[in-house]
Parts: sequence; C-alpha cells; structure tokens
Amino acid sequence: MAEGEAPGSSLVAAALAAAQGSSGRLEKEGLGRRLSRLSARVEELKGEVCRMISERYVEFLPSMQNARELEKDIAELSSSVDQLKSMIETEVRQDLNVAIAEFTELKQQLERDTLILCVLKQLQEFDSALKQSSAMLSEKRYVPAARHLKKAQRCLKLMESRRGFELKILRALHIELVTQTENLLSVLGEVWQQLAQWTLPPSKEPGSLESTLQTELQLHRVLTGAEDVGISPTATSVLQGLAVLGELHYRFKVFGQLLLNYILKPLVCHPSLQPVLEGQSEGVTLRLESVGTPQGPPSPVEVFLKLRLVLEVLHKHLLAGPLDPCAEDESEVGPVLAEVLGEAIWKELSSCLTDHCLVHSIPNSSSKLGQYIEVIEATEQFEEALKNMRFLREGSTDLLTYARNVNRHFADKKCQDVIVAARQLMMAEIHNTVKVTPESSVALPQLPDSAESDDSGVLVPSKGLPLPGGDLEAKARLSPHTLSFPTCCISESVRDLVALACHTLKEASASTDQYSAQLFYLVRNIFYLFWDVVPMYHKEKLQKLPQLAAIHHNNCMYIAHQLLTLGHQLQGRLGGLLCNGTATFVDLVPVFRRLGAECFLAQMRGQKGELLERLSSARDFSTIDDEDSYAAANKAVRQVLHQLKRLGMVWQGILPVKVYCKAMGTLLNTALAEIIRRILLLEDISAENADRLHALCQILVAEGPRVFVPLPEEGQQNRPFQEEAPLCVPKWRAFQEIMLVLQASLQEIADRWADGKGPLAAEFSPSEVKNLIRALFQNTERRAAVLAKIK
Repeated sequence: MAEGEAPGSSLVAAALAAAQGSSGRLEKEGLGRRLSRLSARVEELKGEVCRMISERYVEFLPSMQNARELEKDIAELSSSVDQLKSMIETEVRQDLNVAIAEFTELKQQLERDTLILCVLKQLQEFDSALKQSSAMLSEKRYVPAARHLKKAQRCLKLMESRRGFELKILRALHIELVTQTENLLSVLGEVWQQLAQWTLPPSKEPGSLESTLQTELQLHRVLTGAEDVGISPTATSVLQGLAVLGELHYRFKVFGQLLLNYILKPLVCHPSLQPVLEGQSEGVTLRLESVGTPQGPPSPVEVFLKLRLVLEVLHKHLLAGPLDPCAEDESEVGPVLAEVLGEAIWKELSSCLTDHCLVHSIPNSSSKLGQYIEVIEATEQFEEALKNMRFLREGSTDLLTYARNVNRHFADKKCQDVIVAARQLMMAEIHNTVKVTPESSVALPQLPDSAESDDSGVLVPSKGLPLPGGDLEAKARLSPHTLSFPTCCISESVRDLVALACHTLKEASASTDQYSAQLFYLVRNIFYLFWDVVPMYHKEKLQKLPQLAAIHHNNCMYIAHQLLTLGHQLQGRLGGLLCNGTATFVDLVPVFRRLGAECFLAQMRGQKGELLERLSSARDFSTIDDEDSYAAANKAVRQVLHQLKRLGMVWQGILPVKVYCKAMGTLLNTALAEIIRRILLLEDISAENADRLHALCQILVAEGPRVFVPLPEEGQQNRPFQEEAPLCVPKWRAFQEIMLVLQASLQEIADRWADGKGPLAAEFSPSEVKNLIRALFQNTERRAAVLAKIK
C-alpha cells in the first residue's frame, strides 16, 4: 500500500477497474472475489475501531492521532462502497434486460415453429379424415364416415381458433367439409326413407278415422335391393350416423310426429282400431283397421296392449340393432336410439293417454274404486315394458302416478261432473214444474241405526218400562205434517238439483276424509252457484212473468227447507274432518229465503204499480156525477178486478195456499186503500156522487173475495180466507165502514162512532170522520152537534 493512500482505496479502485473492462461487463467470478476481499477489509477495520474504542474509553491510552486516521479511512471506504454498489446495480440490470430480451425472442420463435407444426399436423388430419370419410361412404359404412367428418370438423374449428392464417385456405376447407357433410346427410336421409316408408292419405288430416285407415308404415332392418347384402346398411347404422352428425333428434321429431298423428293417437282415441302386421322378420308393414263399433270410452288395458305391440315392432326393426364395433371408446358408441325416439314422442303420448283414456276410466261411483286396481296394474306393466325397451328412462312414472292417484281424480271428476250437471239444471226452463206435497220428499241416504250409535252418550229407555207421561203422548200428538213443506209447485230442475246434492253427499260419506270434505264443500258451492246463476240467467223472465216469479219463490223456499236438515242427516258420516259439527247448510237458509222473497216482492211491487196506474185513470171522484167520469171510474175498478183475477189464475195452484191468499189480499188491499184515500180527500160529496161511489165500492166488495176461490182439487182448503176476507185484506173493514158512511145518516154515523169506541172509530181518525161528514152533509145544527161528539 502506497503512503498516504487509504487502506481500502486500492481494493475499491481495483474492483472498479475490473468493472470497467473492455467489454463493459462485470465478470461474475472476479466480482465475487473482490467483494470477498472488501468484506475482509471491512472486518479488519471493524476490529481496529473496536480496539481503539477500548483503548480510549477503557484503557485511557492517548490515541487521538490513530482515531483520526481511522475515521478518514472509514469515510473513504464508505464512499468507495457506495460507488461500487451503484455501479453494480446499473451494470447487472442492463445485463438482465439483455438476457430477458434474447430469451423472449427465442421463445417466440419456438412458439411460431411449434404452431406451424401443429397446423400442418391438423391439416394432415383434416385431409386424412375427409379421405377416410369418402372411402367409408363408398363402402356404406355410415357411422365411421360420420365420425371422420366429425373429426375433420373438430380439426377445422381448432385451426380457425389459431391466429394469423390465410382466410382463403380456411374458407376452402370449410366449403369442402360442408359439401361432404351435406352429401352424407343426403345419403342417410334417402336410406332412412327407404327403411321407414310412410303411405299417407291424400288429405293429410291426422286424427280422423278415414285418414288413419289409409295410412301404412313399412319398416326394414336392412336396406333391401342392394347388390352386396354383406354391406347393406342397417337401420341402426343409419340412425347412429345421423346421431353422430347431430341430425337424429330432428329426424326422430318428424318421424315421431307422423307416428303420433297417424298410429299412436288414433289407437288411443278410437277403440275400434286394431294394429295389423304383415311381412317377414326383416321387414314388416304396419297398418290399422277398424273392428266393430265398441260402446263407451277406450279401455286403458286394451289401449296399452295395442301401443305396446306397435312400439315392440318399432324397437325390433329400427332401434334394437347392434352397436358399431368400430367405436374406439364408449363415448363414440352414440345415444340409445329408443331413448331418443321416446323423448320425442312420450310427452305428447302420455298427455293423450291421460286426457283421452285414463281420465275416462276414473269411476263415477265410489263403490267402483276397488275395481280400478286392474287399471293401475296395467299401467305399471306398460311403463315397465317401455323401460325395458329403453323408450322410457328409469324413474319416469307419469302414467303410473296419475293412475295411483285415483282417489283425487275421482273427487275432481266427480266435482266437475256435478258442477256441469248442476249448471245445466240451473239454466233449464223454470216453467216445467212438479207438484210437491208434505208426503213427498227427496230420497236421502239411509241413516245409521240408532242401536249402532252406542257412543252417542244418549240413554235410550227400555221398551219394557212405561214412560212417564205416557197418557199425554197419546193426547197431545203433533200432526204428521208438522214442519213439512206446504203443497205447491216447484221446477223439475230444482227437484233434480236437490236430489243431485243428496247423492253427492252420499258419495262423500263413502269416501276418505280428504275427499269427503271436498265433495261436501262441492255441494255448498252448488247452492252458491244457484244463488249467482239463476237470478241473473232468468232475470228478464222473472221480472216480466208473474208465474215464473212465483215458481222461483217456491224453488228458493224449497231449497231452504231442504237445507235445514240436509247436513244433519249425514252428520258423523262425512269423515273425520266434518265430525266437529261443521257439516251443515243452515247458514244458507236465510240466503235462499231472502233470494226467493226479494224476487216475489219485486213482482208484487210491479203489480201494485199497475193497480195504482189503473186507478189513476179514474180521474177525480169529485166529478163522478158526470157520466164520462163515472164510466172511467167504473172501467178502472173493473180493470183492477180483472188484473187480480188474472193473477189468481196464474198463481193459484203454484203458490202455497197461505202465500197465495196473503199475496192476493195485499194487492186487493192496495186497491181498497187507494180508493179510501181518494174518498177521504173529497171536500164536497153530493147525494148522487155518494150513491155512485157506493156502487163502485159495492163492485169491489162483491167481486174482490172471488180471487180467493179455491181450485176444484183443493176442496175447501182456502175457503176460510174467502169467507173471512178481513184476515187477508187489512183495509177490508175500513172499506166497508166508508161504504156505510156514504149511505148513512148523521145519527147512524154517530152511533157507529159511539164516542170513539165503535167500529168506525176503530178504522178512522176523528179528523177523517169529520171531513167525511162535512163533505156529505150541509152545515146545520145537527151536523155541528154530531161533529162535536166526534173527538
């Protein structure tokens, strides 16, 4: 080391000099060696510094000069290290970037070369696949030909996914691939048409019996007429080839639709059709012929046998051939042909079987539900046979699930049939009537014997013991017709509707809890439907025709009467869901009573309006002394009586006697009340007017009770109402009193008043009587005296 030179300066200089070689690059081995020397020198300085510190602060030796020299050496060495570090980082980074760039360029070149080799290999595979496909097609080996085309298609897609190739080459390859694919599809299509030949009717309208009888299907396992039978294409090879090319689903969709429309569906919908097979084992002709004219809907058992025969023929001649032995692995074997055809036709076929066969086999009566087990077993065998032939996948049980759920379908069908029948009855003509009497009743289900109800908790007294009050039982026995429906006429449709409801409840009592509740609420819905449909559907007739209004009134009252006990008669027999007392129709009774009453009262209001309109044509009774006025009043009274008699002819025999008499009495009372009101309004009544008014009133008194005359077959049933008109006509006594006043003297009027206790006072107020006296008599002392007594 030279004098005055820092201890580590030569080492750093040497390292830097080595870093600045002719090539401008650091040599890895020399740099490491120099760095080792630098590290050793740092350690030496470290030891010297420690020794100096120890001498100064521990041994207290005078070493100031040495410390300054060490500090200078450390500062120079630190500066040299920083320069070396900066130089190393700069040079190493430059070398690394150069190395990475060179490596990337080599890698890209390798990738380009590899890509070119792959493309060349794919081109070679594409060309080889096309050539092999053409060769296989000429040998009529359709499945290998289709697989080679599929392989060529994969090669082309892989080449199209590569970037940077000539577009013209790819287009040319694509055109060649499409050409050979379409050629193979055309050949396969022609062969398929020869293997499965259809003879369709000219009209091509599927579904009708005529078009079905003109349809034939010829099936062949092997294409006949080939020169070399050994290379004749089979149906399996053709279908597998179509499957490889992705055309099998479309071909089976077309074939399956023809099969459904012309063979399978007609066999389901027309029970008279039978499948007929003609031909040998390698080929068969399938057609349908009509045998007889069976009655009723098709039987599921017979339909399943027919369909099974057709599907077995299809499976044997088209779908059950051996798989391709040239397949390299299982993935190239292709789909099961029967499964593909099954997927194409099963959904529509099962729907047809359900809608046109199984639904009609559901029993109409709960007593026949036990016989349905035969249909369930036949359905299970049919589905199992289809699964064995691979038409159905495992786990597909659409038909069997439907058949096993017979209780639900029975209830649904019962509900539908009952609602349809009930709606038809509601829209039937109302005027077709039948007479009901207290002795007539709807045939209800037989109730259980009281002896069987041991758990009812009711103590039944022994027949051997005398009952207390036995004598009273014989003396105070109720009439057998107590609480019975009165004699009247109701519509035949309503009678049948109530019978339908009773029959449905009987079915409910024999069903399970779930469906008994469903049928019970169905009956309630029938009556709700009557409430909505009948008044609206027959609205115009009920408003215009009094007879129909009366019949509708009777219908509603009859239904209400039956509803009182309809639910209780079957209480405890409608399943566990209804044993808590909810099986009742009593809540509907007020609804139907109000429905009938509102309709009849509306008719009564219309009749009242007509009566008042006729009386309004009588003008004012004050001018009745005029001949024209008297004639008009006489005519009005006669028209009122005519209207009442006409209504009597319409209503008598229809309405119950009490209802009839009350209705006619109400209408007659309306006429009498109007006449009384008009007379009371008169201010001056001459003697001649009084006589004429009395004559008009006498007509009503004489003719009015005739509206209560009974029909001949009813005998004297409503004779009391005829003889005692005041019971039906509230104004009858008032009318008689006013007639007496018109012909009476002042003294007679005073006597009938009898200080407010006479019959005249019972019908009229003092002011009304005073007005009559003032209108009939002149102002005299006697009149004043009589008026003074009336108070």
